[in-house]
Amino acid sequence: MRKAGIGFLAFALVFAITSFTFSNDEGGNKSLPSVDIQNMKGETFNTLDIASHDGPVIISFWATWCSPCKRELNTIAELYTDWQEETGVELYAVSIDDERTKSRVEPYINAQAWDYNILLDSNFDFKRAMGVNNVPHTFIVMNGKIVYSHNNYAPGDEDAIYDKLLELTADAE
Repeated sequence: MRKAGIGFLAFALVFAITSFTFSNDEGGNKSLPSVDIQNMKGETFNTLDIASHDGPVIISFWATWCSPCKRELNTIAELYTDWQEETGVELYAVSIDDERTKSRVEPYINAQAWDYNILLDSNFDFKRAMGVNNVPHTFIVMNGKIVYSHNNYAPGDEDAIYDKLLELTADAE
């Protein structure tokens, strides 16, 4: 009985360390998956098109019912123009609002005047392909590879995103 308890603790510790490592910082340089979702016009958008951008891309999974999501994207909105000028970054805000709540997306983004690319993942296909369990979940993609991943939001997290953008664009020069 005692050996089983130690084995379980060892497993739990390894699982926790592995989960923390992936979800907290580096994305492990996995490739961006190919998933068909919709843009705000209801047109099909393949997520691999994100990789065609020449420079870093932020992908932020969010929902209208998620207060931390909205705080993160509203905070980034205040800095976004400067970030674009300095790093050439593009941001894709991927709403995971389902069929019941997706009608709230457009009024919300219009009220906030976000200058982001807005995508709708109401069937959660892209969310699943990216391994997103809860929102907000933010990724940075460079040359089609996921190079950064962060879950949740606390004030100041945008500084870590900005630092990573600067690092990526400095490496590209």
